[in-house]
Amino acid sequence: MQIVKTSVYVGPNTWARDPLIRLTVDLHRRAGKPVSDWGEALIGPLLAHVPALARAVTEDGAPFLDRARTAPDCGLGELMAQVALALEDQAGAPGNRAFTRPAKHPDEVEVLFGYESEQIGLRAGDLARDLILDIIAPEDGSSLEDFPEKLDDFLYFAERRSLGPTARELVRAAEARDIPWVRLNDASLIQVGQGKYQKRIEAALTSQTSHIAVEIASDKELCARLLSDLGLPVPVQRYVRDPQEAAEEAEDIGFPVVIKPVDGNHGRGVTVNITTPEAAEEAFLIAEQEGSGVVVESMIPGDDHRLLVVNGVLVAAAKRMPGHVVGDGKRTVLDLVEEVNADPRRGKGHENMLTRLELDAVADKLLSEKGYDHATVPAAGEVVYLRKTANLSTGGTAIDVTDVIHPDNRLMAERAIRAVGLDIGGVDFLTTDITKSYRETGGAICEINAGPGMRMHISPSEGQGRDVGGAVMDMLFPPGSPSRIPIAALTGTNGKTTTARMLAHVLKMAGFTVGQTSTDAVYVDGNVTVKGDMTGPASASMVLRDPTVDMAVLETARGGIVRAGLGYRFCDVGAVLNVTSDHLGLGGVDTLDELAEVKRLVVEVAKDCAVLNADDIQTLRMAEHTTATHICYVTKNPDHALVREHIRLGKRAVVLEAGLNGQQIVIYDHGNQIPLIWTHLIPATLEGKALHNVENAMFAAAMAHALGLSLDQIRTGLRTFDNSFFQSPGRMNVYDEHGFRVILDYGHNEAAVGAMVDLVERLQPMGRRITCVTCPGDRRDEDVKAVARKVAGHFDQYICHSDDNPRGRTPTEVPEMIRDELIAHGVPPEAILIEPSEEKSVEAALDMARPNDLVLIFCDGITRCWKKIIYHKPKEAARPVPPEARVTAAGFAVPEGYALVSDDRGVRIQRRE
Repeated sequence: MQIVKTSVYVGPNTWARDPLIRLTVDLHRRAGKPVSDWGEALIGPLLAHVPALARAVTEDGAPFLDRARTAPDCGLGELMAQVALALEDQAGAPGNRAFTRPAKHPDEVEVLFGYESEQIGLRAGDLARDLILDIIAPEDGSSLEDFPEKLDDFLYFAERRSLGPTARELVRAAEARDIPWVRLNDASLIQVGQGKYQKRIEAALTSQTSHIAVEIASDKELCARLLSDLGLPVPVQRYVRDPQEAAEEAEDIGFPVVIKPVDGNHGRGVTVNITTPEAAEEAFLIAEQEGSGVVVESMIPGDDHRLLVVNGVLVAAAKRMPGHVVGDGKRTVLDLVEEVNADPRRGKGHENMLTRLELDAVADKLLSEKGYDHATVPAAGEVVYLRKTANLSTGGTAIDVTDVIHPDNRLMAERAIRAVGLDIGGVDFLTTDITKSYRETGGAICEINAGPGMRMHISPSEGQGRDVGGAVMDMLFPPGSPSRIPIAALTGTNGKTTTARMLAHVLKMAGFTVGQTSTDAVYVDGNVTVKGDMTGPASASMVLRDPTVDMAVLETARGGIVRAGLGYRFCDVGAVLNVTSDHLGLGGVDTLDELAEVKRLVVEVAKDCAVLNADDIQTLRMAEHTTATHICYVTKNPDHALVREHIRLGKRAVVLEAGLNGQQIVIYDHGNQIPLIWTHLIPATLEGKALHNVENAMFAAAMAHALGLSLDQIRTGLRTFDNSFFQSPGRMNVYDEHGFRVILDYGHNEAAVGAMVDLVERLQPMGRRITCVTCPGDRRDEDVKAVARKVAGHFDQYICHSDDNPRGRTPTEVPEMIRDELIAHGVPPEAILIEPSEEKSVEAALDMARPNDLVLIFCDGITRCWKKIIYHKPKEAARPVPPEARVTAAGFAVPEGYALVSDDRGVRIQRRE
């Protein structure tokens, strides 16, 4: 059971819509062997060590163990997925599903399971494998006896990285309100919301929590004085500097007293019911170790209550009991503690809703004061306290009293939190009867807590749990207020970078602060933030986490989807421009259909509008896979039968149509025909001749329209976006200052190269045609040859070169393959030149160019090549005058095996049954 490959998907992926860990596991000779062959010899020990496995369910909701015991197709891979999920659950970081899928190799299986924490999930996968092997085939130096130690190490590792009960409750409340969230560290710092709408929470602290208010709450002496000045009930309190002063002030206040740190928490260093000067001195030394100062205060009789106030309103109240056991007249204190700790709600520290009881020095002291020890058998019904303070973190329990709290006590708590200035605060209130006014019982506030724990209110030991997380989310995002920024995501084989840049420009001109990902950088408001190929989930996260962004344009590439999924759960508008042969044979994607399945994920997660290329059969098929409210087709063929029927039904489309002044982009929506713009008015189209940029502009217009922009805003954006190196580096950059035209393009596959060759034909240069041609070395041989065939016969001179990084090939392998294919398709050998580098190739092309020539350069090092072009010193100068080009349109026929279907979202093609 060797794990041969590990992938972590941070968002929707080709396997599921949820974050997943994928382990490719080689089962070797155990492939195909069902779990039932081992039976209880395997399942029994698993349950003993991972009891959460008993709750595991299959994909259809049936008990997993029933399937494991009987199903002939339930193998070790499926068992491993379920054990990993159960381990996560046991560690307090539950995932949401576990399943397997066949791998491409017959001995391998894809093991997939959800996760809350990536680090915990990966550890859980490794531990699940180890446990299964320790049972069925112990490896050298390993046995099942070692597993408890491994499990303890795992649980300790998880405890430091899993969300605590308060953070998990807040996350649950966010999800219930469709508010996106993301962890910002291994602790509990979480961003809720996106872009400019984002807020941050850390347990019960928020980005709205006043720092001054926290400081006031932390200083118990100052806080008590502030509350007293407002007439709120507080104990008499004195700040003391040494044990002797503590004893003197305690006598002056009057015994019994409480001594505690001035800025402590979780009850650490607190001693209650002090009745002698000697005990006061001893309590001072304890408190001094836990804070920066010590206070002595009068002890208020009564029970400890926590009153939780959110946004100025009391939302929950709980009566807290110190950690204790209740005798039955039969069992010892030790036995009773073990019984209490068997409650699955109890765990170490803050990992569970309740904390385990500890028989430590503090407990032993309280027992000894009663003349008890661990072996004492308390009487039936006798309450034996193991702690003096009622904090849940020391084993205390909570009883919900929200519905019975007296209105005076409610108002008192709300006034206190407002007085301190906290948005979320906990009032520690002592009273003999919470149902009576503090004025009657003499109750008082003993402490104000910033960032109060919420687990006592979420899941009290007795009484009704309260939706305190919901109250916090409603404070941060009042109903009706936005938490998400609009997301426009697009993918495709070609044109996606230019389209993303066009759309981002249109949105920027309309006044939005746009966060954009692309193949060359992440841009925020048009400024580069990080350079590189930024089309994966990490770059999407950068944009969505930026607090200035109010609109996201996310170019989403195949590589990022295959490697780590999407960086967003859904988009408002999703577009697929085209699907053509590129990157096949990489990342497990070997066919065009598989590539289309990867890319269609973008429209599968689109909520409002899916924008699809009706002229590309692979994208056209995607309409049956999207659940978006609207489908918008883009076509350059005004007679497209499917699109015409879609339009007749009043649905959306963007169509290229002929007119008296040339071609224009027309939007159809709700039965309206809306002329948008003549293509020759869009600078990036070279007066309408660059049909691939006409198509890119159509997609940008379709997406902008779906995002709610006005026609004038779309027109202004398209008319001010050009194909200059400044606005669109590496995408059809034209330089005319040498007397001959130079076009620089990043085209690196057959379709992209073909689009540029088509442009050259439309431009019809008056002089010679020269091209520098290359292809990435990680493409298949047939892809390299296809690029050569696209340029063959269209140029007078061919200069072949390799990229700087040959990607596993020899430096001359790709250019020699291109040369051989050119010759095979009729190009004279003397018209072909091989240069050792891209730099030399560009220099050679520029040196041989003469007035009115056209030089088309395909490159990898975009900036370097552009500098070569603009700083080149030509031998002669003249101005080329390219003639007009003609445009033709292709027809449409329903592909074999498909039929036209129509519903309330419009018309699409769908496989025949």
